[in-house]
Amino acid sequence: MTNDSAWRTFKGKLFPPIKIIDSPKSTSNDVDDMNYWEALVLAFIEGLTEFLPISSTGHLILTSAWLGISEEGFVKSFNIVIQSGAILSVLVLYWKRFLPNLEFYKKLFIAFFPAAVIGLLVKNHIDALLGSVLVVAVALILGGFVLIWSDKAFPDSQHQGKTIQNLNWIDCFKLGLIQCFAFIPGVSRSGATIVGGLYLGMQRKEAAEFSFFLAVPTLAGASLVKSLPILKSFEAHQIGLLLFGTFFSFVFALLAIRFFIGLVSRFGFKHFGYYRIFVGVLILISVYLGNSTQ
Repeated sequence: MTNDSAWRTFKGKLFPPIKIIDSPKSTSNDVDDMNYWEALVLAFIEGLTEFLPISSTGHLILTSAWLGISEEGFVKSFNIVIQSGAILSVLVLYWKRFLPNLEFYKKLFIAFFPAAVIGLLVKNHIDALLGSVLVVAVALILGGFVLIWSDKAFPDSQHQGKTIQNLNWIDCFKLGLIQCFAFIPGVSRSGATIVGGLYLGMQRKEAAEFSFFLAVPTLAGASLVKSLPILKSFEAHQIGLLLFGTFFSFVFALLAIRFFIGLVSRFGFKHFGYYRIFVGVLILISVYLGNSTQ
């Protein structure tokens, strides 16, 4: 084997080629596009990353690319439906906060409203970006620098700042607008909301928890809009995969929220920023090496 062919073999194993643009549309909605092992991996990624500031959508796109499964057809539907498991984890952990409290629900609605309106207006543009590994890589890197900056810009947020109770309606509306940056794959809905909360003077823990609460109407709304047209198309064996993925998404999200709150309270967000930059750079290298071999 020549040195050149040996190098190609090595880099192909280290950095498997991934697509820069959307995956080709599958011609079938068969469950054969996914097995239970792949369902578990995607559920793990969804549950782990949904509430961390590292972009669940971006990681699902990357995971699908590396697993070699299409982002179209049943896989795309699967990724939408299993979000319900992550939503349920918030309701279970913070059930007392969701007891009838008109002021709390008013704040959530005001913060959710911009995403509902803007999301419907730019839906087609969002769908065009989904599946783009290159967009995810750039967004991960830029978002990483923002998280590192946030720790330096708001050093007192660990112990001082507004609580959710102190937020006024204008604050909630601003947070809702900031959350809309997460329509770009790789930005991270929770990351955008948390940094927005810090910018508005919130404590770290309070900003993180408000991002969890805001996820409930945001993810539920997005899931309903995207999943209602396709619910009737699921077959019996596909429903088994969906229930399996939703359950494990719920379990992994429970663990992730507990881990995240403890980590953020002690160390801030910079470590997530370093991780984002590392993954983003790794993706760019993989894209470059993968394309250079084709």
